[in-house]
Amino acid sequence: MQSRTEKNRKKQENIEEEEKREKRKKQAKRIFIFLLIFFIFFSSSYLYITYIATKKIIVKEKVVISKELPDNFIGKKLIHFSDLHYGSTVFISELKNIVTEINKRNPDLVVFTGDLIDEDYDLSIQELEEISKQLKKIKATIGKYAVSGEEDTENFQTIMNQSNFSILNNDYDLVYSNDANPILIIGLNSLSLDRNIDNGFRYFNEEGCNPNIYTIALLHEPDSIDTIKEKYKINLALAGHSHNGGVRFPLLGGLNKEEGAYTYHENYYKLDQTELYVSNGLGTSNYQFRLFNHPSINFFRLRK
Repeated sequence: MQSRTEKNRKKQENIEEEEKREKRKKQAKRIFIFLLIFFIFFSSSYLYITYIATKKIIVKEKVVISKELPDNFIGKKLIHFSDLHYGSTVFISELKNIVTEINKRNPDLVVFTGDLIDEDYDLSIQELEEISKQLKKIKATIGKYAVSGEEDTENFQTIMNQSNFSILNNDYDLVYSNDANPILIIGLNSLSLDRNIDNGFRYFNEEGCNPNIYTIALLHEPDSIDTIKEKYKINLALAGHSHNGGVRFPLLGGLNKEEGAYTYHENYYKLDQTELYVSNGLGTSNYQFRLFNHPSINFFRLRK
């Protein structure tokens, strides 16, 4: 028969064991809640940077003002898009949405600054035809122009020709609107491709050229601008390639800097008399996600 002391000790042990079980339950509950919050945060972040942040297109509207702009171009609208990287996060459904967003603005000029198809994507003939069909739907009252990027192959030439884009790889075009007072659009392809800057700017060596003509330069890599400005006058330069860093954080800016966009990788730079706009791009390169940096289209209104 147990003594009262033994019974009390046994009871105390049971109480202590129960307290330990309750403590372990509380600890397990805390760990479960922590893991659940971590899982929700990680899953939400992954879904956001992989799907939402790569799909929602931002249209950045800007006003470009220049006293050198001919009167017949005042009020004209220009759309600039770049780095589609079809096969990364952009496929036919996304491309249809891009074309819709462009046409909503009723642009007069549309320009593309390189990297049409992702270099790691095996493009089928059916997709090539469908991409051409969609890009052909882009409406521009004056014209559509393009330059190639470092990832562009013969598919770029085929698609752009079928889509009624004029390819300006190291070439230029005098662009008219209603009368005989044009602007000049010069296209320079990627630094990694065969490139002849002087050929692109040969207009200024031709007899009867207008040295003060309003000039737009289409580039793929924005860092080209310093080399070009040493020799030639440009009013407006439009470039791509940088994706504005891909992943961005407040105060830190873009984290990933591509070769050819080490110096100029943000959205806008004022360089003496030249305004440089760098596109966010529409697809992704190297990694298929974005953060605080939605794919975008630049929409410009020309003013005097």
